[in-house]
Amino acid sequence: KMAPEDLAEATEGMDTDDVAYVLRSLPDDLSREVLSQMDSADRARVETALSYPEDTAGGLMNTDVITIRGDVDVDVVLRYLRMKGELPEATDALYVIDDESKLIGELPITTLITTQPDVKIIDVMEDADDAITVDTSDSDVASLFERRNWVSAPVVDENQHLVGRITIDDVVDVIREDAEHSMMSMAGMDDDEDTFAPVFKSARKRSVWLGANVLAALAAASVSNMFEATLDQMAAIAVLMTIVPSMGGVAGNQTVALVIRGLALGHIGDSNKRELLMKEAAIGLLNGIMWALIIGGIVVVWKGNWMLGGINSAAMLTNLFVAGVAGVTIPVLLKKMN
Repeated sequence: KMAPEDLAEATEGMDTDDVAYVLRSLPDDLSREVLSQMDSADRARVETALSYPEDTAGGLMNTDVITIRGDVDVDVVLRYLRMKGELPEATDALYVIDDESKLIGELPITTLITTQPDVKIIDVMEDADDAITVDTSDSDVASLFERRNWVSAPVVDENQHLVGRITIDDVVDVIREDAEHSMMSMAGMDDDEDTFAPVFKSARKRSVWLGANVLAALAAASVSNMFEATLDQMAAIAVLMTIVPSMGGVAGNQTVALVIRGLALGHIGDSNKRELLMKEAAIGLLNGIMWALIIGGIVVVWKGNWMLGGINSAAMLTNLFVAGVAGVTIPVLLKKMN
């Protein structure tokens, strides 16, 4: 175990958002002790980051930002940067603020170094209309970075005061966590489960989903039981009936994986849900027709029974169509229910 003062020393040089992430993972009393061991400037920055929810822009942002005034010359800014000697990581722009620390624009580094020294900053700066507010969700932040190919972006409060910035490395972490959450959810597991967690803890978490699967399997078995007399009379049905749910399961998993990925990346919204549903229904229908003909033909050749082939074909067509529709609607509904 590390003492609070050692933990505070270990966080020196780390980005504010990374320090906040570490402190959130510690017990509250230990987190407070570590904060008390920091110098006042670092403590103020970290406390600012901790004051915002972890899954918002405020929780992601880094308060290490270089700000400039719009009424100074480019030469003044260049001399100021040379005096500082070092820029924060992933700095691709400087932020222009007014006397009240409100964000009024930004100056790309490329513009700074290619502009004549006697030009005023306000004459070459770009608008900051795309600044991110502190309460923007982390998934929306990731979508903005993806669509606009940002390296960094300013973060402002409700009064347009500049409070920090978000860099691409923070967004990559969000995307990775969303992908991990989606992957684990598809397997019915929590994304916070440790690979080397205690056996009984992991078994308890997984048993819930296994129990849900047992209920679903019992429901399917009860349907089969309703046709027990038919199965006794025609044993071939029992042999062939495993093919249909297997194909439906694969088709459903393909659609679910696609939809969950789209939801995680923000590609699926109210404007295109209907279009996606129609597309996946059409894919299910086309695949259903193709595989219904193939499986039906195989059954007729194998068993010499046209009725049995027709039954399998109809079941295959229906199952693949329903799998495509359910693969879209179920994840979308669950997302809507949070």
